[in-house]
This record gives sequence, structure tokens and C-alpha cells, in this order.
Amino acid sequence: MRTTIDIPDEQRAELLSLAAKRGLRGYSDLVREAVELYLARAHNEEKRKEKVLALEGIWAEESPEQINEAIDSAWSAWDMKEREHNGL
Repeated sequence: MRTTIDIPDEQRAELLSLAAKRGLRGYSDLVREAVELYLARAHNEEKRKEKVLALEGIWAEESPEQINEAIDSAWSAWDMKEREHNGL
């Protein structure tokens, strides 16, 4: 499908140069490739947002504290084992 877009002269010149380097007569293929990449990136970003938003509410308010306590406990146990291992 043909359409018209407005781009700065500098971008048009760069597209023509890149197209020539690739052996293309015009830059339509380059624009199509850029649009495909952009849309794929936007789709992936949307999927990531959905995954993050799906996590909302899965932890109770006290959960972060409990997790921190478990981490502190694990570090303490590791520190004690390390001291025992080193004969301290």
C-alpha cells in the first residue's frame, strides 16, 4: 500500500544513501523494515507492561518485611557457617 509521510531532508538523504549501499533503488524496503521493528518493539513493551501489571496485589503488605527477614536470616546463617569454616 502506498502512503505519504513527511520526513526531514536529512533523513531522506540518509535513507537514500543506505538504500544505495544495499543495492536498492529506493528506500521503501528500509522504511518497511523500520516500521516492522518499531511495531515489534512496541508490542513487546506492551507485553512487558501487562506482565508487570498482572503482578499487582500478589504480595500482602507484610510480605516485603518477611522477605527481608528471611534474607537477613540467610545471611546470618551463612556468616555463621563461614566463621565455623574459618575456625573463628
